[in-house]
Amino acid sequence: MAILNIREIGDPVLRTEAKEVEEISDNILRLLDDMAETMYDAPGIGIAAPQVGISKRIILVDIGDGLIELINPEISSRSNKTYIDQEGCLSIPNQMGDVKRNYTIRVKGLNRDGEEVEIKAKGLLSRALQHEIDHLNGKLFVDQLV
Repeated sequence: MAILNIREIGDPVLRTEAKEVEEISDNILRLLDDMAETMYDAPGIGIAAPQVGISKRIILVDIGDGLIELINPEISSRSNKTYIDQEGCLSIPNQMGDVKRNYTIRVKGLNRDGEEVEIKAKGLLSRALQHEIDHLNGKLFVDQLV
C-alpha cells in the first residue's frame, strides 16, 4: 500500500466529472487500499478518487464505524429534511464552512467484490457520503456554502 498525493483546489481533476469503473481489476483493488491508507494518514473521514488524481467513480468513508468502500455510487433517495453543519476537505486545507445537506439518504454502489450494496445513512455518514459523491461530479463543498 502507498500514501498518495492529495490534490488541492485549483487542480483540474477536482472539477472534472469522474468516469464510471467498468471492471474491478487488480489496479482498482490496489487503488482502494492506497486511498484508505491515504485517508487515514491525512487524517480524514472520506476521500474520493479524484482527490488522489484518479478520475474514477470511487469513494471511501469512515466516520468511526468502519471503512465503507463504494464503486460507482449513486444517491437513490434523499429526505426532505436538511440541516446545516460545518465541513472541511482534504483538498482544501485549513478551510471550513457551513453546508446544507440532506439528513438522510440512500446510496447504491458496488463493493470491492463487485456486489451491489445499498447504504441507508443519516447525520454525519449521510453528510460524508454526499460530500464524497459531490467530488465525483466535480463539485467542492466551497461551491455550496450557506
